[in-house]
Amino acid sequence: MSPPKVALLIVILCGPLYTGGQKNKKPNENPIDKVQSVANFNPKQFSGKWYLLSIASECNYLKTNNHRVEATILQAAVSKNYRDEEIMSVSTFRKMDGICWEIQHSYLPSKKTKGRFTLKARGYAGSLEVVVGDTDYQNYAILYYQRFNRITLKLYGRQTSVSNDVYRKLDDLAAKQGIDLEYIYPFPSYGFCEKADEFHILNETPR
Repeated sequence: MSPPKVALLIVILCGPLYTGGQKNKKPNENPIDKVQSVANFNPKQFSGKWYLLSIASECNYLKTNNHRVEATILQAAVSKNYRDEEIMSVSTFRKMDGICWEIQHSYLPSKKTKGRFTLKARGYAGSLEVVVGDTDYQNYAILYYQRFNRITLKLYGRQTSVSNDVYRKLDDLAAKQGIDLEYIYPFPSYGFCEKADEFHILNETPR
């Protein structure tokens, strides 16, 4: 995998790619199990375009490179994978060195609880757990991502901004995960790209 592609994955999966353990947590505890998904999650209502507004994360990459973050769009749709299982197909669009990239992932839903997913990126050990913690489908969504017992929160909006109440909600939820306000990073509200050419598509869906 070339350096630009590695950098793209670090930004997309930043917190979850951290390999250290969470402070004061026993190895057998899984923090995201304590996160409740939004009631009666509806994947079809969730489908469509989302703008990444903020990330709450203690990811080392963001601590040193938060000034370099790029405007990011998430495009979600309900589809089926190669096993004919219903999944959430997610494409993330962002620029790297001025070029638009598309990173494709498959979110496999939990068979027990709506709003919980597992994501596997090719080339990385283990899996990423995703929970849609809160959304009204029309304005905002707050997603939790966990890998190696480390949680990151991402705030998405249907527009490039949301109400102050939603931003405060992200602050409160991050604090409950032990993430300080200084580690909540806003993302640009301009400079988006929505399409990548065939040479700049990174397909991370399992084969």
